[in-house]
This record gives sequence, C-alpha cells and structure tokens, in this order.
Amino acid sequence: MTSKQNINYQFTKEEILNDLRMALESRHASLIGRKEVFMGKAKFGIFGDGKEVPQLAMAKFFQNGDFRSGYYRDQTFMFAIGQLSIQEFYAQLYAHTDVEADPSSAGRCMNAHFSTRSLNDDGSWKNLTEQKNSSSDISCTAGQMPRLVGLAYASKLYRDNKELNTSDLAKNFSINGNEVAFGTIGNASSAEGMFFEAINAAGVLNIPMITSIWDDGFGISVPNEYQMTKNDVSAVLAGFQKEKNTNGLEIFTVNAWDYPALINTYKKAVDLARTNHTPSLIHVKEVTQPQGHSTSGSHERYKSEDRLKWETDYDCIKKMKEWVLEEGYVTQEEIDEIDKNALEKVKSQRKAAWDAFKQSMKGDHQTALDLMKRACNAAPQNNEILRLSKELQKTINPIRKDAISVVKKALRELRFENLEIQGDMRDWLKKVKEENHERYSSYLYSESEEAALKVEGVTPVYNANSPMVDGREVMQATFDKIFENDPRVFAIGEDVGKIGDVNQGFAGLQEKYSEIRITDTGIRETTILGQGLGAALRGLRPIIEIQYLDYIYYAISTLSDDLACLQYRTKGGQKAPVIIRTRGHRLEGVWHSGSPIAALLNSLRGINFLVPRNMTRAAGFYNTMLKSDEPALIIECLNGYRIKEKMPENLKDICTPLGVPEVIRQGTDLTIVTYGSMCRIVMEAADHLAKVGIQIEVIDVQSLLPFDVNHMIVESIKKTNRVIFADEDMPGGTTGYMMQKVIDEQNAYDFLDSKPVCIAAQPHRPAYSSDGDYFSKPNTEDLFEAVYQIMSEVDPVKFPEI
Repeated sequence: MTSKQNINYQFTKEEILNDLRMALESRHASLIGRKEVFMGKAKFGIFGDGKEVPQLAMAKFFQNGDFRSGYYRDQTFMFAIGQLSIQEFYAQLYAHTDVEADPSSAGRCMNAHFSTRSLNDDGSWKNLTEQKNSSSDISCTAGQMPRLVGLAYASKLYRDNKELNTSDLAKNFSINGNEVAFGTIGNASSAEGMFFEAINAAGVLNIPMITSIWDDGFGISVPNEYQMTKNDVSAVLAGFQKEKNTNGLEIFTVNAWDYPALINTYKKAVDLARTNHTPSLIHVKEVTQPQGHSTSGSHERYKSEDRLKWETDYDCIKKMKEWVLEEGYVTQEEIDEIDKNALEKVKSQRKAAWDAFKQSMKGDHQTALDLMKRACNAAPQNNEILRLSKELQKTINPIRKDAISVVKKALRELRFENLEIQGDMRDWLKKVKEENHERYSSYLYSESEEAALKVEGVTPVYNANSPMVDGREVMQATFDKIFENDPRVFAIGEDVGKIGDVNQGFAGLQEKYSEIRITDTGIRETTILGQGLGAALRGLRPIIEIQYLDYIYYAISTLSDDLACLQYRTKGGQKAPVIIRTRGHRLEGVWHSGSPIAALLNSLRGINFLVPRNMTRAAGFYNTMLKSDEPALIIECLNGYRIKEKMPENLKDICTPLGVPEVIRQGTDLTIVTYGSMCRIVMEAADHLAKVGIQIEVIDVQSLLPFDVNHMIVESIKKTNRVIFADEDMPGGTTGYMMQKVIDEQNAYDFLDSKPVCIAAQPHRPAYSSDGDYFSKPNTEDLFEAVYQIMSEVDPVKFPEI
C-alpha cells in the first residue's frame, strides 16, 4: 500500500479511526442485510461490500452543494457524508413507507437506491448549497450517467451566466458554480452507450464531473474480457485524456485497497474540478465483492478458487487494517474494539428499523383482526370466516396486503347476509384504500401549489391590426420573451444556437442572449436530455430540444426510467421541471413518420404530454410549464411553421391550460376527437361534410397527459350521440387510448347511438413522398367517408351510399 509519506494529505489518528469504524459498520450492514433477505424479511438485497474504502476517500472531498449521481453500491459514501443512517438503510430494505423512516424513497425503491430531499413538504426548494445532495438512484445500468452530465453542467451555467450568477435566483442552488458532480458506476455498466455518450459530453463541455468506476472484474457472472476491449475501461478511454490546448478528461487509475493513494487521487481530481471545471475519470481497480452481486445468486458459482482467495487477501478493509497497523496509528486490540462496537451498532439500528416497520403495520393488522372477530361472532355458522380469521392471526410478519386481502375475502363470504359488520368492513376498506393511495400512488405529478394543473389559462388577445405571420415567428417571439424575463431558462440541442434551430424558432436569439443560454450540442439525444434533467434538479429551467420526435427513442430510457418517475420514486422529494421540445406529425418516410405517440404515452406517465395544433397554443404551453414545477414533452406540428397565424398581443402572458380540450368547430351530428396536425385534416373534412348537410363537432384535446380532466368530450357526445377518434398513430394506439378515456372513464357509451369509430394510420410506417403520406396516414377523404358511412346508416335516404 502507498506510504503516507508519498501523498499530499495530512492524516490524523482520529480521522483514520473514524474511517475504519465507518467501513466496518458499512460491511456489517451488508452482511446482516443479506441475512435479513434470506430470513424473508425483505424481497431482495444488493449491497456495497468491497467498495467501502474508495467511497470513504471520495466522501472526504464532497462538500455542501455538491451532487452525487450514482448507483446501488454507494452506501458507505452515503453514510460518510451524513445523508444515510444505518436505520434508514434497513428501513429501505424492509420497504417502510414512511418518508421519515426512508427519506430516499418512502419504501418505493428496493434497497440501496439513495437520494436526499431537495424539497420542503410544500414542494418548494430547500437551500441546496447548505446540504450535501444525492440525485435519486435508478436501477437501470448506466442510467445515472446522462443526469450526471446535467448536474455538472449546471455549475458551468451558474458560473458563466453572469445575469444568473448575480441574481437571487441562484442563491439556493450554487455559489459561483463551485459545485462538483460525483458519479459512480460499475465496470460492466461502463460498456453501455449511455456511459460513453456521457463521458464524451463531459469532455466537450468541460464541466466539473468526476466519474468513479468501481471495477470488480465482473458484471454479475460475466468477466471483463467479455465486457470491454482490452479488459480495461481506462485504457479504452485513453483518447479522452486531456492534453495541452485540448478539451477532454483527466484519467486516473488507483487500487481499491490503497487507502492513502485513493485519498490522494480524489484530492487531485476534485481540486481540478472545483477550480477549473476539468472533468475526471477515476478507474478504481481491484475491487472485491465479498458477497457476490446480490442476494439472487452466489458468486462461488462463477469465480475460481484462486479468484475467491485473491478477493479475501485484497479485501479493502483487510488491507486498510494492515496499513493502519504498519503505520502505527492503532493496535490490533483497538481494531478489534472498533469492530465489536461497529457490529453492536449495526445490530441495534437494524432492530430499531425492523421494530419501527412492524409497528407501522400493527394498526391495520389489529383492526382487521377485530373486524374478523366480529364477523365470526355475527356469522358463527360460516366456517370459511373462521378459517380466514385464524389465517390472519397466524400470519408471521404481516404486511398491509394480508389484512386487506382477508377482509375482502370475508366480505365475499358474507355477500348474502345483511349484517352491521359488513358496513364497517366496507368503511374500513375505503379508508385504507385512500391511505394506501397516498403511500403507494401519490406524487406521480407535482402536488405543490405550482402543479401544472393549477396554472390558470390565459387566452390569446388580438386586435384589428394583429398581423398574420408564419407560425415560426410566433415561436421566435415567444422564446424571446421567455429568455428576456427569466435568466434561469436555457436551451440546448442540435442546431438551436447559431442557426436558431432547423425551423427558426430560436432565430437570432443566441446572438441576443449569449451562447451560454442558447447552445448547440452534438448529436447525442440521451445526454441532451440528461443535461436538462440534471440542471433542472439544481433549480434551472431547461428547454431541451430533440430535433424530431422520431429521435426521442434514443432518450426513451432516461425519459421513462429517470425523469418520468422522479417525483414518484422520491415521494415528492425531488423535481426536475424539464421542457422537452420536439416536432412531429405528418412527416414522410419510414424513419421520419413523426407520430409514435402511443409508444410514448404509456412510457412517460409522470411527464405532461402536450400536442398543440398550432404555434400559438404551443406558446401557451411553454408559458404554462414555466410557471409549473413539472416536466413536459411539447410536440410542435412540423407543418405549422410556415402556416399563417395571427400574432397575439399578449404573447408573454398566454397560458394554454392542461387537460382542457377546445371545441374548434361546433356541430350537431357527430363528434370528432383529435389533436395536433390532424386538426387541420379534420377541419378540411368538416368543410366538405357541411356541403352535404353533415355538421360535425371537432374537439382538439390539446394535451394527452393529462386528458380532458373536466370531461368536456362526453358533453359533446351527449349532444351528437356519435363519435370518431382520429389520429395518425398506429391502429389501436392513441385512438385506443382516447377511446378508453372517453368511453370507459367518462361513461360516454350510454349516450351513443352509433358504434364509436377509430381512424388511425396504416399499421406500418409511412412511405416517402406526398403520396406516401396520403396513403399511409388518414387524409381528408378518409375522414369524409368514415363520417358519411355512419350518417348513411342513420339516415340512408338522406345520405345514400356513394
């Protein structure tokens, strides 16, 4: 091990003993945690044993205001920075749903998924510069990397955007951009595309991002030789090494068992990041994994005896003990005493966590027992009620499901009775349903006063002199107002800067507001989104551009697994109000079809999904979302940039409300529900239908998530008694979604005199050219014929077959 004389760091005995104590506590927490899973107290366990010493070294240089974006091995680091207690660690293992017990996720994530709470109970921001911060972990391998780019990029923005830096808007989030973003990842996950994309982005952007790779030589059972060229990720990344007059990263390698060398390495990397915003990659080699990958299997199945012996000999805690003895800091007796006390502490806090978890279940369990006892007394002849009651009494370590399931089964048995206990059971089930909705289903969206649904709509105002302009001019004027009024807002994406995006929505704005606020990026959709996500976690208001809707698939994992469930998985502890700007609909060609809406709808619950039919409505959505604290996907109509619209007088004030459809044509015979570019097609068909005596009512839903929160569409169907759902997605896609919302949720079935009809695109991607578009997606004639056929069935004399 490296001698203390060879490093630029002053050790104290107290510090070293504290580190050794924490390493041992963390190790015991892992070992006992595994046993808890095997005893049936938890469903699954994954632990950070073998990584204790490098994480202690990293933690020494982690300051208030800094952010972590890591993975599920970082328990020692979280202990060391004071943002995780051993009791909280076990509370998450047991899935304790109290946010006080498990601040990271309130029992919603499996163990070792860490986060800190950035928000107060009312959803407002805490002062993040006064606490050590961890963004919320996700399980998806390398999924933490895009967000890491954004967390570091925020420091660049806070430092380089002087208008923002000197304003009160920055005070809770940054001190001159001095904050460092620390990322952690395993060696196998470093083979993922997200990792390479993030490392490249960090080198291009020159941001204070330090990425630690814990390299234990395996990805579950698969060794490095199958994971990485040259078996060595830092060797592969050598071309990213920063050199004189180039951008890039500093690359360090260090062994996981070398305590002083680790400290020296992290000190160098953090000094570079904090002072110069130079990113670094720290490849921590020779990491061991004493318990294997997780509780799902044994590493003895795939590691050789020689490898297992090596892991025992080079265990980082064992080597640290050897070092402190050799350097004369402690005696063996002192080490033994520290180890004994560490074990006792872990056992005590584990018991406290388990007792608290059991106590949280006790109330419902006891209530259910009482109800079942009364049921037995009220129906003594029912042997099944007696059996169920005894079953509940004998349940070991009961959870809420056990109590509710038994009471529901008892009610089935009593369905032919008329007893007081039945009403009491129903009342209790209703009460616990509400309580469990809060425990398990709250915070999919914001529940603060800034929730998007609480932003009131403001309609466009025009006068006699309002000019008719191209839609792109409406967008450009909207963004101009937005950037003028809020220095927190920035835009990034391919071509958004110098040329003002491919459709000129940002034309001239980079020159006006500076490159730091309107910035071109490379072609890297995942980390464009990550830049926005991480920056939004630090109080900024990103508008990130995915150039065309088809390209969003590159970022779908980060959108779905990270952004969409962020508020949910932290139970309102973190938020990232990113606006994803893109364009689609009525595109031509197999790979530019523009309408994969259904594929996104059910992946992005937790993100507002907005589909404006023109640029004025889009402008209103941008204003609405910037007043809210939620993320949104806004899909502008690609064919709308050159279509003329009136320029509103109150452009900066317009707010398009979410979940509120707009009736854009009144009618009496049939309702057509649609959105986006299809509105124009439907309106053209409506003109033709009017000429043959059919008056259709056209409804633009405007937002798909949320969808018609006031049930306006069913009111139209009550009048027309007929409905068509039309869009350009695949059959059964968004039309099926809209039909379910209206027919099922709004109970519109009761008011239909004709069967509901869906009109969608062909079940293939559109062919190229105008004819390809015409024959692949619904057109005016398709709409006319579908409506006419329904009306012909109603009145074949008035509307004879064509």
